Amino acid sequence: MADPFNLLDSAALGRLSQLPLLARWPMEGSVSGHHKSPHRGSSVEFAEYRLYAPGDDIRRLDWRVFARTDRFYLKEFEAETNLRCYIALDCSGSMKFGSKFPYAKRLAATLAYLTVHQGDAVGVLCAGEDLAADVPPRRNPAHLKVVMETLANAEPRGETGLVGALHDLAEKIRRRALVIVISDFFCDLEPLLHCFQHLRFQKHDLALFQLLDRSELEFRFDRPIRFVDLEGSQSVVTEPAAIRDEYLSQFHQFLDALRVGCNEFSADYRQIVTDQDYEKVVADFLIQRSRQ
Repeated sequence: MADPFNLLDSAALGRLSQLPLLARWPMEGSVSGHHKSPHRGSSVEFAEYRLYAPGDDIRRLDWRVFARTDRFYLKEFEAETNLRCYIALDCSGSMKFGSKFPYAKRLAATLAYLTVHQGDAVGVLCAGEDLAADVPPRRNPAHLKVVMETLANAEPRGETGLVGALHDLAEKIRRRALVIVISDFFCDLEPLLHCFQHLRFQKHDLALFQLLDRSELEFRFDRPIRFVDLEGSQSVVTEPAAIRDEYLSQFHQFLDALRVGCNEFSADYRQIVTDQDYEKVVADFLIQRSRQ
């Protein structure tokens, strides 16, 4: 089996690890972390005991445990300040075009690593024609291997099931989370925006990476060509020059409408072309969130 960590670039991670991944709004979690909480103070729910270390607050010593064990233990309580991050990867057939899917997997793997590296929890959702994988978020480093194996084994095929998968995700996440969606978003716009609205209604922080190939944006085909539907069985042979203007008009109308819809629902939308340096894409994402 290939090493799933091949999706990561150690040199890039070394540079990116200096930048935190922050939520734009208050988060809820189970351990102390980097993120603002909607609650004041820490939870009253007991989490675990740990041995006393010099410098710890002696007010948290449990004297009953000391009486039984003759050792100093501190009570640990849950603090509502850590991040849960769900990375939803579009595994539909249209993601096979160009280098979109390899780029998407590398982007997802890098964001997953950075999340766990800073002590937060990450999970991954692979949505194609069917739900190919649903790995719930965990924060321990051993869990990262499961995430990487899931991403490494993911393959794009069939029709998109992204909209349904995101609606299901919005319903099952009980606490506020950062939801990162990596897709080309080639589906009907109205249902897509409705699932974004659903996620925001549940108070999740929504970040969207739309991956596009340069040829999709510029349509610089110069000879008769067969276009194949990657999510179905249809194909058509045409002269690109005859349809270029109408294609570009319709395509940019779609992109503009998607951007407007994302702004309406306060989604953090980013259009990425797959010939861009992915490290710079991630760095810009992290830096802008730090500033926000």
